[in-house]
Amino acid sequence: MSKIICLAALLLLSTPFAARAHSALMNCFDNGDETFTCQGGFSDGSSATGIEITVRDAKGNVLQKAKMDANSEVIFSRPAGDFTVFFDGGPGHSVEVDGKSLAR
Repeated sequence: MSKIICLAALLLLSTPFAARAHSALMNCFDNGDETFTCQGGFSDGSSATGIEITVRDAKGNVLQKAKMDANSEVIFSRPAGDFTVFFDGGPGHSVEVDGKSLAR
């Protein structure tokens, strides 16, 4: 029985920290030049480099796509009309920002 407990403890402790619970974070802001910047990451301090960010119109059509750069940032052209920005960090790790929240 103690071997099973030791094995379970070893497996739990060897689980990478990135696989443990953390939340996706993203902040987008208007740049004042018809572009906006989004910065992302995870609540445990993990980088969002390479995470895909999608801009969609009100009907859900993809308008723009890009991956976060080495600074966990991406810059988009501001689309006309209503839009949302979606951070896809995998199952349970996504964030959606309403374009209306990006003050001009």
